[in-house]
Amino acid sequence: MHRSKQQILLPRMEYPVATMSASETLRQDAGARGTWDDVKDLPPSAKLVAKVLEYNDTMTQQEIAEETLLPARTVRYALNRLDEENVIDSRFSFSDARKRLYSLEIES
Repeated sequence: MHRSKQQILLPRMEYPVATMSASETLRQDAGARGTWDDVKDLPPSAKLVAKVLEYNDTMTQQEIAEETLLPARTVRYALNRLDEENVIDSRFSFSDARKRLYSLEIES
């Protein structure tokens, strides 16, 4: 029994192009820090993480999760949102290169 091969043609996909406003471009180019106004529209978990980092100098993701009682996945999401707003700084830990240290970098 011989089966004929059917060729399936998929439509060409157009992907949206991400655009940035002038203020976002300037902030990224200048490396400017975020402000509390940038944090006010973020989810409650991101606000909580920002407040915890305000009271503690530097913390790992695990320390933030323990302090806030938030799940690790929620802490990761909050840290990503805070990073998008340029309000946190992250760097590798010297004691354990697998971990990152996070600190709050907000203009007064």
